[in-house]
Amino acid sequence: MGLRPNLLTRRTVGVASTTLALLLSTAAVGVVPAASAFSAAPAEVCAEPADVHSDARIKKGGVAKHDPNELTAAQVREREADLVAALRERANFRAGTGATTLATVSIPVVVHVIQRDGTRAGGNIPDSLITSQISVLNQAYGGATGGAATAFGFQLTKINRVTNPSWYPIVQGSSAERQMKTSLREGGKNTLNVYLGELSDNLLGWATFPKRKLDSMDGVVVLSESLPGGTATNYNQGDTGTHEVGHWLNLYHTFQGGCSGSGDSVSDTPAEASPAFQCPTGRDTCATAGLDPITNFMDYTYDSCMYQFTAGQASRMLTAWNAYRAA
Repeated sequence: MGLRPNLLTRRTVGVASTTLALLLSTAAVGVVPAASAFSAAPAEVCAEPADVHSDARIKKGGVAKHDPNELTAAQVREREADLVAALRERANFRAGTGATTLATVSIPVVVHVIQRDGTRAGGNIPDSLITSQISVLNQAYGGATGGAATAFGFQLTKINRVTNPSWYPIVQGSSAERQMKTSLREGGKNTLNVYLGELSDNLLGWATFPKRKLDSMDGVVVLSESLPGGTATNYNQGDTGTHEVGHWLNLYHTFQGGCSGSGDSVSDTPAEASPAFQCPTGRDTCATAGLDPITNFMDYTYDSCMYQFTAGQASRMLTAWNAYRAA
């Protein structure tokens, strides 16, 4: 599908004006359940899946200690069954209260800048990078970069700067990460907490999936220099943030599950055997229809190569929001 035309121009003009009036139901048209997730869902409420790990974006050659970049088939089945149970719970709640499902969502964003010291090299990035990141999120999720418009918009509510060398760099899965988030996280399930800093293991970022019970680990961690205008070559247009927020809103990687099974549980993202890096042309790793979705925000390609969510992904995110994060 090629690169985005005039991408940098679009990203420097501010928040997109695309309407977010995307009328989607919680039936989630375009979402493909994992095997047996719907048919085998028990009548009683399912146990919430264990917090197995978060999901990440990794540079080519990067290694994560806890392999956070892909779920097992069993973990996907567990998550999909939990989504069914959560939707049932919310449907019963709405029936009793008269509440309606949401079709448009404004997400408050709290950004925590984790610093070793007051220097740029020590994590002290300027506010301008953060406001540019919010603009990138609004454009990406609003469909302004060429993909499907989703229901979501983002509103920066606070920048919290914290100088703590023991939290720098941020180490995925560490006790220091848990201490940091337990100390700093703000808001309810609907509040996006973003933690910025230098990261461990050559990671670009990681995120938690939504859960029925909020815990302090909920949120997104992003390499600070991957923000628009940062120094992370090939990964400095803000799409690590876009990618990780996708996980926070319940999207899997496009290469989840490879060429078999339910893949990423979305019907309009072609199957992909493995993550794509850099900006490949004509990559086709599965025998099923469609070239690999290398321009999708949920792959691993360069920021300059990714520009879209699909309608199925938009639907899945809104379904999950109404199941897990809506008030």
